[in-house]
Amino acid sequence: MGSLNTSSGDGFILVGFSDWPQLEVLLFVFILIFYSLTLFGNTTIIILSRIDLRLHTPMYFFLSHLSFLDLCFTTSTVPQLLINLHGLDRTISYGGCVAQLFIYLALGSTECVLLVVMAFDRYAAVCRPLHYTTIMHPLLCQSLAITSWVGGFMNSLIQTSLMMAIPLCGHRLNHFFCEMPVFLKLACEDTGGTEAKMFVARVIILVVPAALILVSYVYIVQAVLKVKSMAGRRKAFGTCGSHLLVVFLFYGSAIYTYLQPIHSYSEKEGKFVALFYTIVTPILNPLIYTLRNKDVKGALWKVLRRGRDSG
Repeated sequence: MGSLNTSSGDGFILVGFSDWPQLEVLLFVFILIFYSLTLFGNTTIIILSRIDLRLHTPMYFFLSHLSFLDLCFTTSTVPQLLINLHGLDRTISYGGCVAQLFIYLALGSTECVLLVVMAFDRYAAVCRPLHYTTIMHPLLCQSLAITSWVGGFMNSLIQTSLMMAIPLCGHRLNHFFCEMPVFLKLACEDTGGTEAKMFVARVIILVVPAALILVSYVYIVQAVLKVKSMAGRRKAFGTCGSHLLVVFLFYGSAIYTYLQPIHSYSEKEGKFVALFYTIVTPILNPLIYTLRNKDVKGALWKVLRRGRDSG
């Protein structure tokens, strides 16, 4: 196959999990259930954040953005995977593959930035409680959300452009979607220079945000330990612990995939790691934030009681 910067009509074959045919039916059922729960859970959070006045706060404003991101993030790959597992079609067009790569990277990069914004929100709430409403005013919240989206899409545009300049040999992608490390495995020539540029972009979008989040939580822990009330400590640790768990799950899998050298990247392991951060993590976010948060649970029960009373 020619390079990605040609207007070739050729496509790719997504191998998916065809090497393990005995797993395909089980994976299909498992992924369909998780995808349905992801759609329901994240949509529920978005709706609750809009209709319940108690959730009209910066934390839930950013949480609704995270939920929308997760909806789009998982939808960018899962429908294609379900078709692949069902055996209906294992091919994807050249244009479709490039579009999927761009959208997937854009949404993932946006989440990297948004999680930093959410960490800053928690820092302001815990370490500057008296000035919290002044710091996190609506205009700043909207600006931070827009910055997250613009930054994520700009990073994706840079990496996708670099990827499209690499000539590829072959049309068989040993993955269930068009992911960057698998593309680089098909390169016909030495990609050391391009990989170095991509690595810098990944460090900026992965390592720098992760470091900022860790620094913010060092200050948060120090502030919480100064709180004399045990109830206050538990509330602060509970709220921040939910966010930190999401951060650990997302960044851990992303750093494993994107910061290791291409020559050591295992396509078989990569597929299962990708399953985790495309299928499992998006459903964990609503579960973590709802089961561990009394405000969200209260809003949900209020809606359910209203629906039952009206019925």
